[in-house]
Amino acid sequence: MRMSRLFSQTLREAPAGVDIVSHQLLLRAGYIRQLGAGIFSYLPLAQRSLTKIENIIREEMEKIGGQEITMPVVHPAQLWKETNRWYKIGAELTRFTDRNETDMVLAMTHEEVIADLIRNEIQSYKQLPVLLYQLQTKWRDEPRARGGLIRVREFTMKDSYSLDKSWDGLDEQYLRHYQAYFDIYHRCGLDVICVSSDTGMMGGKLAHEFMYLTPIGEDTLMVSDETGYRANREVAIFQKPPAEAEAVQALEKVHTPNTKTIESLADFLNIPKSKTAKAVFIAATILEAGEEITKLVFAIVRGDMDLNEIKLANALKAKAMRAATEAEIEAVGAVPGFASPIGIKDDSVIVVVDDAIPDSPNLVAGANEVDYHYKNVNLGRDYEAHIITDIVSARDGDTTADGKGTLKEVRGVEVGNIFKLGTDFTEPLGATFLDENGERHPVIMGSYGIGVGRLLACVAEEHHDDNGLKLPMSIAPYQVHLVMLPGGETAAIADEVYQELVSAGIEVLYDDRDERAGVKFNDADLIGIPLRLTLSKRSLKNGGLEFKQRDSQESRIIEREQVVETMKAEIQSLMDGIKATVVTVPYEA
Repeated sequence: MRMSRLFSQTLREAPAGVDIVSHQLLLRAGYIRQLGAGIFSYLPLAQRSLTKIENIIREEMEKIGGQEITMPVVHPAQLWKETNRWYKIGAELTRFTDRNETDMVLAMTHEEVIADLIRNEIQSYKQLPVLLYQLQTKWRDEPRARGGLIRVREFTMKDSYSLDKSWDGLDEQYLRHYQAYFDIYHRCGLDVICVSSDTGMMGGKLAHEFMYLTPIGEDTLMVSDETGYRANREVAIFQKPPAEAEAVQALEKVHTPNTKTIESLADFLNIPKSKTAKAVFIAATILEAGEEITKLVFAIVRGDMDLNEIKLANALKAKAMRAATEAEIEAVGAVPGFASPIGIKDDSVIVVVDDAIPDSPNLVAGANEVDYHYKNVNLGRDYEAHIITDIVSARDGDTTADGKGTLKEVRGVEVGNIFKLGTDFTEPLGATFLDENGERHPVIMGSYGIGVGRLLACVAEEHHDDNGLKLPMSIAPYQVHLVMLPGGETAAIADEVYQELVSAGIEVLYDDRDERAGVKFNDADLIGIPLRLTLSKRSLKNGGLEFKQRDSQESRIIEREQVVETMKAEIQSLMDGIKATVVTVPYEA
């Protein structure tokens, strides 16, 4: 491709308000342009890179038995109603009606569609196992689109669906995806880790996320170098510091003026925060008999710990949660800032207690009276809980659940996920098969996703310097950047070199523009193609073309006759280096 014909232009500066490096560079290098919040056009350079990523994904999916299909972007809402996700998912799911007043949705994922497809196509155990995948447009109305391609509303995703007759079969396909995902990321030049995660709106029995570690990441991960434990903080477990054993004491009401926070209460009574009970009121939307009902939830955790709202939502099976208003709290007989589970008037309030509370005797809790608390509050004697489970967040420095390591807090961007869905979608949609004995069972399903644009953004985030992108050979839009500096016969010779390289099957971006050398070199660095050839009067005088790698400061002269073979060798060397990173990664549940 001649740059004089390339539909793209570089920018000297990124637009105002663009903070993340990958976003800045992909804009400046002419890869992407923004149409609206979280909505982008992919220009020719980006499209070539995305196609290479997609082809790597196709190769790895087909290695594990995948068959490519394409499913619609627009779905009849009836499918989503049959699985109840129509009611469970909020505004992220875009709903509309067609001209016949039929409810429809824009696809944010395709579990319903795949289940509908297989209920009409699969009848017998002899047709299983199957692995289907697609590369398709999705729409998710993110409330906070940010970071360029890191968090968008419209995106291309590879989603695959494993279909099995047994749970053992699901386990096998899950493991194959686990390794295939590492192979995909490594072939794209990205190092990732895999962490246990929340199943979220997908549901199912088990989930993992593949994370690119970076300070710009939105997800907080808890990892232990000593034990290898890795989990999203949303689900991370840890060893909670035990409370001191002591005899249960009599309940005592004490005056505690101006102590609406745990910190002020602990200071006033001269006790550690671990001797207090933290009260959090939540209004939770819960689905009961197909109807959304808002219930007040009283969550209680020890004062030295923090409530984890994802764990709480999972314990409640809540569709949505928000902080309760003061009016809602007061309506059940509680007092904001001095709330207590003791004496709650409304039986409909759901009391959820962290599992550290039963082993923490004689805590200080609110008295439901302004400026007063109770000492020696004990679960079971003074109040009861509807749910007792882990609802607190792990923090940096906590001990791993097995007591053998320390948790460290790191940030990451999710670049893929895998889910053991089981029968959560096939059962409600009637996607079943007949076994060897003629008995009917629901198909057992797995779901596996990779965001293609986000993967490109993370590669850009990882592979760059102050001058621009440094994309890996495997996904760079072109392999060689040929720069012609006008003067003498350079244009004619550069044209010949360009044709020779292209005829040899080498992907070349040829800068044939009438621009100054500085502009051309700056653009070459910005665009980030791995290999650069420069043809100028000086290089010809020195014996040929000047060659350098994008990530090296050194250059050398290549004889005119050796250019094609040298470029082939350099390309192969870089591809071999990438191939060497594709290794077996042990599965960690």
